[in-house]
Amino acid sequence: MKVNLMHGAGGEVMGELLKVLTKFTHNNAGGIGLESLDDGAVFPVGDQQIVFTTDNHVIHPIFFPGGDIGRIAVSGTINDLAMMGGRPIALSCGMVIEEGFEVSDLERIVASMDAALGEVGASIVTGDTKVLEKGALDGIVINTAGIGVVNHVVRDNGLRPGDFIIVSGTIGDHGLAILSHREGFDLGEQILSDAAPLWGMVERALAAGDIHAMKDPTRGGFANAINEMARKSGVHVEIDEEALPIRKSVRSAAAMLGIDPLEVANEGKVVMGVAPGDVDAVLAALKSHHYGRDAAVIGRVTEGSSVVMKTSIGGERFIEPPVGDPVPRVC
Repeated sequence: MKVNLMHGAGGEVMGELLKVLTKFTHNNAGGIGLESLDDGAVFPVGDQQIVFTTDNHVIHPIFFPGGDIGRIAVSGTINDLAMMGGRPIALSCGMVIEEGFEVSDLERIVASMDAALGEVGASIVTGDTKVLEKGALDGIVINTAGIGVVNHVVRDNGLRPGDFIIVSGTIGDHGLAILSHREGFDLGEQILSDAAPLWGMVERALAAGDIHAMKDPTRGGFANAINEMARKSGVHVEIDEEALPIRKSVRSAAAMLGIDPLEVANEGKVVMGVAPGDVDAVLAALKSHHYGRDAAVIGRVTEGSSVVMKTSIGGERFIEPPVGDPVPRVC
């Protein structure tokens, strides 16, 4: 077997590759390491709990409607920390740059990173830079790692029967913005990436009520995220199709391109499992933040397995995890 693009797309095929990439026997983390395959790892430092995560960013193109690789790099790492309840403190940044890359583009990227950091009060505290000869790389690759402090750890495997499923905003924006831009469709401002650092919004939601599970629906989209949450939690999830917040422009572009918007990446959304008694308070907290104004309750957790969507015409269909993200190199 050889590695192909599907192995990096966040679906079932990537899961097969992860079985190879996580096959480490020297693990002294005591059950807090790779085996959970969560958005990060949590470990104690003195009387505090620290969450740690890392991510590589290879998006193409590096500038796109609504953002650029710098905003994605910082936001993605901040969001991975936030999904586990971690307040972002410090990030590292490693850049591998192709010879001939425009310094003015680097300045734009750094400015985007700085703006995203400023939204949540985090900092880049260390980094590394390498330059490769022209043709050895497609422009630039950025790695960001981050640490945060967590008071109450949230896992992606904590869904419980009775929980409500909330999504913090419209689905499919980022993936469709990237693909439409790549294909040369001039959609103006109709579809923009949702790339955003979400800690401020998540912090309000955590203060408002009991959130049992969180995940950001990046590669593989909402379909992959909700299936992973349901499988890890050992529960059944019912989704209401009519409740799903999807922009008309995204639906139209997805239909034109033959893509399910549930399967494409988002870079500024959260999927939550919320205790029934707190769902109204958490929803209101999300809507009080500008990144959560389109938040909606979209489903319910019950006993069983699998993810089913109740369709707008009164039927039901399974929401299956995608084999891979239909839009490669989205982050």
